[in-house]
Amino acid sequence: MIIVTTDFVPGKEVKELKGFVRGSTVQSKHVGKDILAGLKTIVGGEIKQYSEMMNEARQKAIGRMVEDAKAKGANAVIAVRLETSNVMANASEIIAYGTAVYVE
Repeated sequence: MIIVTTDFVPGKEVKELKGFVRGSTVQSKHVGKDILAGLKTIVGGEIKQYSEMMNEARQKAIGRMVEDAKAKGANAVIAVRLETSNVMANASEIIAYGTAVYVE
């Protein structure tokens, strides 16, 4: 599966539009990670536990978007975007979306 943020795949021609595809996941924070993150905010720096959690969430969302595209017969997804939002105090949603196409 080709995944690009552009509206085209360089060197390929879009033969068929398959439609909008998306994948998402909601991740909640772990109490232990919250305590460590709280301590980290005192001294500053990257909160690696959250970075890892968000990276895993992005990969899950992209994977689900790819499955949606495959189900529609696509071999590429163009104009891919990622967004995040707070669903509630201790949970965030990551959504990956784009346009499924068949390219040659």
